[in-house]
Amino acid sequence: MTKRAKTLLALGLSATAFLLLTGFAWARWGGEERHPERVYQMITWKVDDWLDGLGATDAQRGTVNAVKDDLFREGMKLRDDQKATREAFLAQWSSADPDAARLHGLVDERVDAFRAFAHKAVDGLLRVHAALTPEQRAQAAQHARERADHHHP
Repeated sequence: MTKRAKTLLALGLSATAFLLLTGFAWARWGGEERHPERVYQMITWKVDDWLDGLGATDAQRGTVNAVKDDLFREGMKLRDDQKATREAFLAQWSSADPDAARLHGLVDERVDAFRAFAHKAVDGLLRVHAALTPEQRAQAAQHARERADHHHP
């Protein structure tokens, strides 16, 4: 796999990780909050469509779905932690004397949590990479290129 293809795949997984981290692209739609079960179902449909397009085996599906499930759980934890962080920020805002060190500490905690999640996403990408054949990886890279070109001409 070329360096460009690896970069595109890493960017694709990073984008997925970012969507998971930021409350999932589908978590709010038309002002309506989506339930985690519904978000999980939508992600599963997308992954299943992708796997169908690759002609994935049952073993490959098992690996990819395990990665998806792990990242979903981590993403939900990050989302829940983000809610607590938002409350802590609002508490500081409401204070007559906000604690600058506490606020900066909260930022550092969120950055560290996102960094750890991004590394887990890369590890997941490597697990998926190892499970796919060279032909499937090439097909996945082509799909990522087409999506990137479609979204960023």
